[in-house]
Order: sequence, then structure tokens, then C-alpha cells
Amino acid sequence: MDVSADQTALSSRIRWADLPLAVYREVMAHLHQVEGITVALIPQRSPQFDYSLSQIDSLQIEYTPDISAANREQVQQILAYYSDRYGAWETVKSPEM
Repeated sequence: MDVSADQTALSSRIRWADLPLAVYREVMAHLHQVEGITVALIPQRSPQFDYSLSQIDSLQIEYTPDISAANREQVQQILAYYSDRYGAWETVKSPEM
């Protein structure tokens, strides 16, 4: 999963459907350490409870317009770390906010 494919993007939304809430929170904590981004967890909105689904729908990453290339790369490294352990991130094309 390569969030940096479009270097001009100021926002991206990603998910991994089976990722537990605790891991989403861990990813968010790591990303919060990167200067120039903000991160939010988007809650699951399924009308029916399903144990196989995560409590989180997706992870919203917002970049400031002046974020450095090094910081974008750091975001990619963090996401790659978790992708290697849990599976590929899916990019959410149209946010349901």
C-alpha cells in the first residue's frame, strides 16, 4: 500500500477490515509522532454487529501542505511495518463521512 503515490494528496483513508481496535490505536500512536500529519480513527458503521469485523472502519491521515518528503517517507515506513505483519492496507476511495 503506497499512500505516497500522489505526493500532492493532502488526505488519505485506509483500512484493513480484520485489524483489531488495539492495533489501529497503535498505528495511530506511531503516526501521531510524525510532524505534519493528523490521524483519526473512523468508527465502524455497520448496522449489524459482526465479531469478524474490526470496530474501526478506517484510518484517516491528513497531511499539511508543507509536510517534508522525509516525513511522508516516515509515514510510509510505519504503514509498511504494520502491512508486513497484518496484511495489505486497502485505500478507501470515497469516504463515508
